[in-house]
Amino acid sequence: MLNEFKDFIAKGNVMDMAVGIIIGAAFTAIVTSLVGDLINPIIGLVSGGVDFTNKYAVLAGDVPAGASLEAARETGGSIFAYGAFIMAIINFLIIAFVVFMLVRFVNKAKDAAAKAEEEAAEEPAGPTELDILTEIRDALAK
Repeated sequence: MLNEFKDFIAKGNVMDMAVGIIIGAAFTAIVTSLVGDLINPIIGLVSGGVDFTNKYAVLAGDVPAGASLEAARETGGSIFAYGAFIMAIINFLIIAFVVFMLVRFVNKAKDAAAKAEEEAAEEPAGPTELDILTEIRDALAK
């Protein structure tokens, strides 16, 4: 069983998946910073200073007015954090768009490489040695 596990881990797909997960986690941190540090302020500016990250509604419990989302959660009340959900949607859309652009780029590169190989395969190889010898023999016979 240990040998089977070693064979499974050594396969390229498992290693590729592990690398993808690690890079995905790092990419998520970048996108979170992009949304929190760059996009949120722009959205807040356009929407008149609204900061979505701390938007919530109190469903039950005593939460001081104007408390931040974290402070509201610490009170133990039931909090409907719609601002965090909006930010999660924005994060998802940005990540999906970047992944789409990456896949699109990779597919174009693959198509270009396949087209180049196809064109190279279609080019005539030129006359063979036998063809040249036959031409020489025919030319000498004249």
